[in-house]
Amino acid sequence: MDLQTWTYIIVGITFALYIGIAIWSRAGSTKEFYVAGGEISPLANGMATAADWMSAASFISMAGIISFDGYDGAVYLMGWTGGYVLLALLLAPYLRKFGKFTVPDFIGERYYSNTARTVAIVCALVVSFTYVAGQMRGVGLVFSKFLEVDINTGVIIGMVIVLFYATLGGMKGITYTQVAQYCVLIFAFMVPAIFISIQMTGNPVPQLGMGGKVLGTDTYLLDKLNGLSTDLGFSVYTDGTKSMIDVFAITLALMVGTAGLPHVIVRFFTVKRVKDARKSAGYALVLIAILYTTAPAISVFAKTNLIETVNGKDYSSMPAWFTKWETTGLLAFEDKNGDGKIQYYNDNSKDSAFLAAEAAKGNKGSELTIDKDIMVLANPEIANLPNWVIALVAAGALAAALSTAAGLLLVISASVSHDIIKKMVNPNISEKGELWAARGAAAVAVIIAGYFGINPPGFVAAVVALAFGLAAASLFPAIILGIFDKKMNKEGAVAGMVVGLLLMLFYMLKFKFGLFDGGKDAVAGLKESWWFGISPEGFGTIAMIVNFAVAFTVKSFTPAPPQDVQDIVEHIRIPSGAGEATH
Repeated sequence: MDLQTWTYIIVGITFALYIGIAIWSRAGSTKEFYVAGGEISPLANGMATAADWMSAASFISMAGIISFDGYDGAVYLMGWTGGYVLLALLLAPYLRKFGKFTVPDFIGERYYSNTARTVAIVCALVVSFTYVAGQMRGVGLVFSKFLEVDINTGVIIGMVIVLFYATLGGMKGITYTQVAQYCVLIFAFMVPAIFISIQMTGNPVPQLGMGGKVLGTDTYLLDKLNGLSTDLGFSVYTDGTKSMIDVFAITLALMVGTAGLPHVIVRFFTVKRVKDARKSAGYALVLIAILYTTAPAISVFAKTNLIETVNGKDYSSMPAWFTKWETTGLLAFEDKNGDGKIQYYNDNSKDSAFLAAEAAKGNKGSELTIDKDIMVLANPEIANLPNWVIALVAAGALAAALSTAAGLLLVISASVSHDIIKKMVNPNISEKGELWAARGAAAVAVIIAGYFGINPPGFVAAVVALAFGLAAASLFPAIILGIFDKKMNKEGAVAGMVVGLLLMLFYMLKFKFGLFDGGKDAVAGLKESWWFGISPEGFGTIAMIVNFAVAFTVKSFTPAPPQDVQDIVEHIRIPSGAGEATH
């Protein structure tokens, strides 16, 4: 069967499964809509959390970034996995014991203030919309390639599907759908990795294959890739070029950003007991590690195969996958010297001798432009794997993007219906009215998310990294201080959140989008003026430190919280006696 038929069959079956689950588990009450009735088992919740967590950035982008950045790309692995440990130990059990449905609800109650609740809502919405933009671009990317439609049509198809099962099933529908999506995405990620590992190294375990020898030779695969990289003027693949402080800042921003992400935190309200919250975080960590330890191997396989398949070869002899990716605009060849061959090398190298040697060969610059986001999707095609494997990867990428998009949309709709309408605008609204308000808010959120997907601010993982920076700068300090500092008052928490969020937004707009310096074209020239040598992806760490500093300073000049609030903080740190999630 041809690739197109396989794609329609596999994607069609998985979508039918998701929609069937959504209809079977549709929400009948606000509790089921927000927290799935608090009745989910730890293993199911662990799988759902892993799917919620492993977004298009994890599935599509992360291996792509590591393919091109080498060792520098490891910050994403360390930060995103480390963040889960932080979440399981420092936040999940305490938030579950507090028993509120949403992060703004926790902050509003803990800081006894609707102002704090409003600021937390704004922070949650900014983080969620930044994150969901990356997911929608991921959905568009997959549809545009495999269903051969343009990227905008792909985003719209994704919008319709997410809207259907997010608004119908709420958290209950999303949770069981995400269990299915985890199974699909992990199978889709591992099957090609195992195939290619056997093909290149003879080892069926990709994590070991990456460090093994190339089949039939005495050369280690990583040594071979290092050699290919330096021959093309790139830095050694296994060496980093980022400064130590930037690596540290990005890793920490991703770690604490994980712990501040509203759509991940809300998952811990869906289990019965505090013990189950810890268990499901443990399961999620193991399930996530399967994909995260495989991503570096996929990066090495994909980069090696790509260089060997295209560099120095005749354009006319390129396989069918090359032409198909060209039609998406994510892969482009420009024959600068007119010899009909593809020359791929680092024409921005600082090594003048290397550039002079390339010019002497008649080369006029690198002729191949590759979008990092295509590496995982193109990988099975480059390795010449069977069509059903390529179609499976498409289904996996869609599962990853749609599961996270659904979780984020639920956070957005709950922020509007529960935290704004129920808690502040109309406390007497009926449960049915609140449920319809939540569904309406989800519908509006899907449309806005679709707009961001059609007009994305960057490639998927970079947009997602910025969302983590925003979560680190705004929500994380307020949550951590709310649990561990009973003397932290509303004035300190609100001031910290506002300053942290505004500082991160300013830095992001200035150095990522060039807003104050003449637009995106000016961004490359601004690297020299990064504060402390820290990139926008890592600046969440600095903004978080400022948030803490402002919170403590303001706290020392303002009244302490009421005694009953201090008693609550003492109580949530005692492990026993937690009840159900409550309004």
